[in-house]
Amino acid sequence: MAQEPYNKNDKKARLPRFNKNGGEGDNNTPRKGPRFSFYWVYAIIFAVLIGLQLFNGPFSPASKQITKANFEQMLAANDLQQYVVISNRNIVKVTVKKTSLGKYSDLLGKNVSANADGPHAYFKIGSVESFNDDMRDFYKNHPSVADVGDADTESNWFTPILQTILPFLLLIGIWILLMRKMSGGAAGGGGPGGIFNIGKSKATLFDKGTKVNITFADVAGLDEAKVEVMEIVDFLRNPKKYTSLGGKIPKGALLVGPPGTGKTLLAKAMAGEAQVPFFSLSGSDFVEMFVGVGASRVRDLFKQAREKAPCVIFIDEIDAIGRARGKNMMMSNDERESTLNQLLVEMDGFGTDTGIIVLAATNRPDVLDTALLRPGRFDRQISIDKPDVKGREAIFKVHLKPIKVSEKVDIHKLAEQTPGFAGADIANVCNEAALIAARKGKNAVDMSDFQDAVDRVIGGLEKKNKIISPEEKKIIAYHEAGHAICGWFLEHAYPLLKVTIVPRGTAALGYAQYTPKEQYLYNTDQLHDQICMTLGGRASEEIFFGKISTGAQNDLQQITRIATAMVTVYGMSDKVGNISYYDPQAENQFQKPYSEETAKMIDDEVRLLIDDAYTRTKNLLTEKKGEVEKLAEALLDKEVLFQSDVEALIGPRPYEEKKPLDDGLEAHPEGGISEGVPPYDPNVTNQQPAAK
Repeated sequence: MAQEPYNKNDKKARLPRFNKNGGEGDNNTPRKGPRFSFYWVYAIIFAVLIGLQLFNGPFSPASKQITKANFEQMLAANDLQQYVVISNRNIVKVTVKKTSLGKYSDLLGKNVSANADGPHAYFKIGSVESFNDDMRDFYKNHPSVADVGDADTESNWFTPILQTILPFLLLIGIWILLMRKMSGGAAGGGGPGGIFNIGKSKATLFDKGTKVNITFADVAGLDEAKVEVMEIVDFLRNPKKYTSLGGKIPKGALLVGPPGTGKTLLAKAMAGEAQVPFFSLSGSDFVEMFVGVGASRVRDLFKQAREKAPCVIFIDEIDAIGRARGKNMMMSNDERESTLNQLLVEMDGFGTDTGIIVLAATNRPDVLDTALLRPGRFDRQISIDKPDVKGREAIFKVHLKPIKVSEKVDIHKLAEQTPGFAGADIANVCNEAALIAARKGKNAVDMSDFQDAVDRVIGGLEKKNKIISPEEKKIIAYHEAGHAICGWFLEHAYPLLKVTIVPRGTAALGYAQYTPKEQYLYNTDQLHDQICMTLGGRASEEIFFGKISTGAQNDLQQITRIATAMVTVYGMSDKVGNISYYDPQAENQFQKPYSEETAKMIDDEVRLLIDDAYTRTKNLLTEKKGEVEKLAEALLDKEVLFQSDVEALIGPRPYEEKKPLDDGLEAHPEGGISEGVPPYDPNVTNQQPAAK
């Protein structure tokens, strides 16, 4: 952001102004000095009390401490002018005759000249009674010595006061300490987390002087979302442009999308480039252990926003406080609901001319309260989906800027090989590739490092030292060969990218990776072929070994979800009919929306669908038995086969290859790891496939 030139004649321009967050602000903002702490007041009072005790106490600081033997020696020589017994302090103050001061200069030292009038010395006694008894005996033994003793008391106000107030001070200190610990603890109890400000908003303010390093140049693959977000900023900058035609500025916008797609990053970029104040906080910042704190923080947040208007409020993970009310009475939360009620009131309470826009992000829009989503509150829902090939390519370019990349790296090919990856996944792949290249001692990151990084993200860390018996290794090879051959000879199966029997992660003993094509609708033929391809591993084991293993656990989970969705969600069963029993708004799954008789019919249809697919798969693999053996033997020899290797072994795929695009990533690992089998939607609460 450009700065105005410095003008030496402008007094306001000589000193930078700072906002309350430490950033340099405009010159109209008053400069704040260092914060005053009451701890200094306590320290000064304590120092004064100690000073009074030392300098105005029972003896002068010029007095010298002597022993009782020195005292008796002086008294026997008639050199004492007076000694005074301080009964309430159990000490004796001694004053030497001025004519005898020189005699005791070595004992009294500087006290002779500094305090000529006395007292010159003091000594401690056990008790006044025993000292008086000793003095009576002394005078009996020294009849020529005159009695110059006296008795007195001195006021000691410091100790009683300290004994009275010290317990209260300790209790108050412990109470303040506990309150600070429970509320976040700011110094002096006056900060945002202090006990006296526990109801204050925890929002971070990004003002004109606050430097944010993220801009829209760092956000790739979200072109449509960026246009809508920048339009919101333009609303605040030029409201008359839109209100002149009778339109109203939207009050809120909701960023909706799967995890890792860049919702929070887009909001950070908005804070970095917007010329208006930007308040940022998460939904959990409203939640506290004290009742009523959430609603108080909502009120304080909007109070600060009105003072800074026009401005933007960003609430990340708003589902923490915005869940639907009254749907599940067993999990109701009065504090969260009161916080949500206050947010609803504040969003609908301020006028359209205040210039406050609320921006929120969530990956669970289905659980949000309908009152929060109605027009007048969150007027817009900005959908941020997983990027397509072009979007992934743009995201790769952004994340590869700080990395030393080889000239042979094909970014477009990387985008094609990472279908279904979100922005966070791509950032992880780039980072893993750099770490792998550094581990190998390379000067630049090449294509093989990126391929290893993709395998690392999908299947986990490669287990080269994992001991697998030859018998198990052979089963794994034929299992993966069954998947690959089914995918190769089924028309609607996804094109094969790579098949491997290298163990990865905690449970994956091998997997087949495919590159799905971009599509949003699936017909019955495509879903049937997907089920057959997924069953290829188990069918291959039964054909070649006459028995099955536990390696198909993840495969069975996938086909069960797809087959159940075909019957209960998509209405693809003639017997059940065109009925969908899926309700995305139903969080409570205790009661099914159909009878027990219908449930039995659904189970029968799902079982029939899977059995037919398994029979079809076995017939296909029996027909292509030679190809399966060739592929399995090659896997046992090389452990990893790519698409070109499969073509060299069994010939080209009989169906026309379509350009691989971005809908999801099919992986069939042994032991139960698989990513995104379309059309399965991970956001569906009952874990059934859902149309994209």
